[in-house]
Amino acid sequence: MLTIIAITIGFFFAMNIGASGAAASMGIAYGSGVVNRRLALLLCSIAVFFGAWLGGGEVVKTIGSGIVPNSTFTVSIALIVLASAAISLFLANIFGIPLSTSEVAVGSVIGAGIVYQSLFLGKIIWIMFFWLITPIAAFVIAILAAYLLKNKRLKKWMNAPKAVPVLTVLVVFLGLFEAFSAGMNNVANAVGPLVGASILTTGNGIFWGGLFVALGVLVLGHRVLETNGKKITALKLEEGCVISGTGASIVTIASLFGIPVPLTQITTSSIIGIGFANQGKSILKKGIVIQLLTVWVVSPVLSMVLSYTLIQLLIEHNIYPIIAMGGVLISVFGVLSLMKREKIAVTLAQDAAKDQI
Repeated sequence: MLTIIAITIGFFFAMNIGASGAAASMGIAYGSGVVNRRLALLLCSIAVFFGAWLGGGEVVKTIGSGIVPNSTFTVSIALIVLASAAISLFLANIFGIPLSTSEVAVGSVIGAGIVYQSLFLGKIIWIMFFWLITPIAAFVIAILAAYLLKNKRLKKWMNAPKAVPVLTVLVVFLGLFEAFSAGMNNVANAVGPLVGASILTTGNGIFWGGLFVALGVLVLGHRVLETNGKKITALKLEEGCVISGTGASIVTIASLFGIPVPLTQITTSSIIGIGFANQGKSILKKGIVIQLLTVWVVSPVLSMVLSYTLIQLLIEHNIYPIIAMGGVLISVFGVLSLMKREKIAVTLAQDAAKDQI
């Protein structure tokens, strides 16, 4: 029964991965007006499945046995780790915020490792370094590329009618490439603990996990697609090519080395970088950007605390550490509540502005 529940939670998590991370991959093509929302989600689901099935194995090894020894993952531990990550990600989807599934998954595994004092600290530091450097690199690259796109000769070619078909095909291709890279990197977050606990083999894990990630794109991905495509900044075709190409390249390279990285953070940072180059510092003051930054900080802490608390309570039957963690949980949910209120206030202000216009 526990095995069935663990697999169910893992696949539920995979669906939320599709909604939160993979759907953002086609946000560029959608935001640029190249494809409609339905087609964007369909193409993304196909690409993300093949990315998971063909290239997800290395990151699965990292999640399953690279952060903690695979001996840590019993069926019960895998179930709790996945449940903690899935709950964290589901909360973020309710708020409509792109969230790094890598952060919530790794946070949950770390929570289990803290309980049993069995963490590979060197690997964790290496992963967190990539969490920090990759969004910054994407932001800087996007700014540099945006200024390059202002070159007179290049701008003249892009404004010519013959450039539109080329840019249209390129932005869709790079969006598919980014979705493919999302499958490579993110499916491990849902099936890694199952593989670590020997519930699934690596091959079965990435196949079925990939299918459920693709299903999540189709069923739950519209909110994040809307956020990345429309709410942060307006995008041109050439800007979309830069953003998708940057994100896909970084994530694919990381996946080949088995490093789970925040694809959504990388993509969103690139979008913000384009907006910064075009609009200046005002883009950094938008409510949606503030919400993104807050969730990026909260998500790994929330999943780590949930995992640690549930293992202590349900498996170790130890209530004393839970008292200390209770304050952290209250603080995290308080931040999410404030974010919800801020989001409503921003929406009301935008509606009022539209009415005045």
